[in-house]
Amino acid sequence: MTLKQNIESVKQRIAFAAKKSGRTAEQIKLVCVTKSRTVGEIKQLQALSQNNFGENRLQELQDKARQIDGAAWHFIGTLQSNKASEAVELCDYIHSVDSLKLIRKIHAKAQELDKVQNIFLEVNVSGEKTKHGFAPNEVTPLLDTLKQLPFRNIRVLGLMTLAPHTKPEQTRPVFRQLAGLAQDHHLKELSMGMTNDFEVAIEEGATFVRIGTAIFG
Repeated sequence: MTLKQNIESVKQRIAFAAKKSGRTAEQIKLVCVTKSRTVGEIKQLQALSQNNFGENRLQELQDKARQIDGAAWHFIGTLQSNKASEAVELCDYIHSVDSLKLIRKIHAKAQELDKVQNIFLEVNVSGEKTKHGFAPNEVTPLLDTLKQLPFRNIRVLGLMTLAPHTKPEQTRPVFRQLAGLAQDHHLKELSMGMTNDFEVAIEEGATFVRIGTAIFG
């Protein structure tokens, strides 16, 4: 299948899952994960009206951002605090914020640039040791702390998680728990769902889905 056919297929699947959750496709933002993909492929996606791209390596993002105009960049990989400045300079969204130290670094750079940085707090709902993120029971005290600190240059849009790589239906409890946490704290956005499980994620409330393989094969 061509890139155009793959995009159309993904969009149809998003629309169907959104309808099942009582929403429309327009309420779901598709982030095309372009890790290891070429600048030419990304420009093809732009020609197909796709403009949100996710990268999980800063060096790769830097190389691509210099060659591509008008893109909205999402950092979705593990971000070391000493690399926070580069991420803030390049990214419209940082999905993988997993420590208060990193939040401070992001805020300092955003303040320097006179920018409000959109972030998601990464939550390790599944509790897997191989995954990063705050424990679910750390979210409430963290948000309480953020309310007390003058972090005017950060906007916490919502929560993000990575589900275990298993059968899609078995990821549902993870997504449901994250959605519940977000609802408890009146956070509107949920970054969850990848090629393997994005339809289940949408059914459980995802507003951002991060998809690579289903687009590129």
